[in-house]
Amino acid sequence: MRTETKRRLLSSAILTILLVVGFSMIVFAGGDETEAAKPEMYATFWALVPPIVAIGLALITKEVYSSLFIGILVGAMFYSGFSFEGTMLHIFQGGLIAQLSDEYNVGILIFLVILGAMVCLMNKAGGSAAFGQWAGKHIKTRVGAQLATIALGVLIFIDDYFNCLTVGSVMRPVTDKHKVSRAKLAYLIDATAAPVCIIAPISSWAAAVTGFVEGEDGFSLFIRAIPYNFYALLTILMMILIAVMKVDFGPMAVHERNAKKGDLFTTANRPYADAEKNENVIAPKGKVIDLLIPILSLILCCVIGMLYTGGFFSGVDFVTAFSQSDASLGLCMGSFFGLIITVILYVARRVMSFNECMGCIPQGFKAMVPAILILTFAWTLKGMTDSLGAAEFVEGLVHNSAKGMMNLLPAVIFLVGCALAFATGTSWGTFGILIPIVVEAFQNTNPTLMTISISACMAGAVCGDHCSPISDTTIMASAGAQSDHVNHVSTQLPYALSIAVISCITYVIAGFTQSVWISLPAGIAMTVAFLIFMKMRMPKEDTNI
Repeated sequence: MRTETKRRLLSSAILTILLVVGFSMIVFAGGDETEAAKPEMYATFWALVPPIVAIGLALITKEVYSSLFIGILVGAMFYSGFSFEGTMLHIFQGGLIAQLSDEYNVGILIFLVILGAMVCLMNKAGGSAAFGQWAGKHIKTRVGAQLATIALGVLIFIDDYFNCLTVGSVMRPVTDKHKVSRAKLAYLIDATAAPVCIIAPISSWAAAVTGFVEGEDGFSLFIRAIPYNFYALLTILMMILIAVMKVDFGPMAVHERNAKKGDLFTTANRPYADAEKNENVIAPKGKVIDLLIPILSLILCCVIGMLYTGGFFSGVDFVTAFSQSDASLGLCMGSFFGLIITVILYVARRVMSFNECMGCIPQGFKAMVPAILILTFAWTLKGMTDSLGAAEFVEGLVHNSAKGMMNLLPAVIFLVGCALAFATGTSWGTFGILIPIVVEAFQNTNPTLMTISISACMAGAVCGDHCSPISDTTIMASAGAQSDHVNHVSTQLPYALSIAVISCITYVIAGFTQSVWISLPAGIAMTVAFLIFMKMRMPKEDTNI
């Protein structure tokens, strides 16, 4: 307890010092300057300092909101030349207000709110509990519980947000029964969110990636890039092998060892330990179909919504319609109709009354407030890096790295993508920066290397997002598993970094061979060999599950 108190006092002191120093710099710099079109720090390493500050503070203080805001503050100070007036204007007018007035962002926020309402509906209707009971009768082992979690995560490929929220609420009773730690559940959820979406042609991520490819057929290029997305493919393979081979290492091994003894949380900080006591009464008529029909309706409606925005019902072919769809609007409309179908189903089956269904909407909204706040701050922080020329800085870095080492470029792009996504906590922003650079570098010269490099960009972005403590997907995976966020980050990091190293080596092989039939088997072999090695180092009692 004393150590915890000292840590909190130290964290508070660091925050206070940073705020005082930052505010003093603003005040003493004067207030007569106006925001410059291109500040002195434009397109330099300083453009990446704001997210680095935000991540550093998040790791030190274990608190995300203030860390993100201080990162935004630092970015605004850099942009305005430490002018008080310019800093305040850039934070709000150029930052928060600009991001919340962007129609794409607003669509995603509406999508989140509707998802929250649907998860609340499924829980209160008893659909999630019924599925948990059904799965409990058919799933007999810890291995089976983990594989079922992976399978459900792979099936919900339409969007990573829905994946995190649904898989957690559905599988948590099953994994708890078989004494799988909450940290392990959070890892399985997180590793089947973005890594699955980035290799699923029908997903919001595919639509986002194809939107960044100019001058090429983005959708067909995305399809060709799937076999080269080594991080996503090897992450899925690693999850399956970890479950089947009963391998755990790093902090995760401690959490799993304690879970087998009955402690699912390990640490004293367990914010969701008593969540079940505060939940509303679940409808006794709930059945498995009360979970399956809403999920299938949501997926189908979202696919139709994205096709509609791409002009499919106006005569555009399927592939073209999906590649040019508006993911935000499509998901927003699709989830809305999915919500309507869910309400009609529950009322018709008399599982819930209409008033009870409507009561779940504000509850779902309330559950999504932390994610909405984090997303808003993350978008604003990305806006700060954009205004400081982060894209131009990274573009110059990649172009300079490409000179004389074209075969190593996929590995370089993978590492740059990892660093950029880790610093910003967003994969989509990393796509927007790196993919146009890759297309420009290889267009009409080496189509195969361009495909590999775009895959490396996507894989690096997902890897960095997977590791970042300020990533929205990482935070939502913690919430979905009802695991402490710091526990999730610390236990997941060794797993993600192991696959990142293997993926980087695989991209070196792919850059020289330019063949998926050589590079992918090499990556698979390295993953299997690594897990066998870690299995041999495990205490014998840990393998007896």
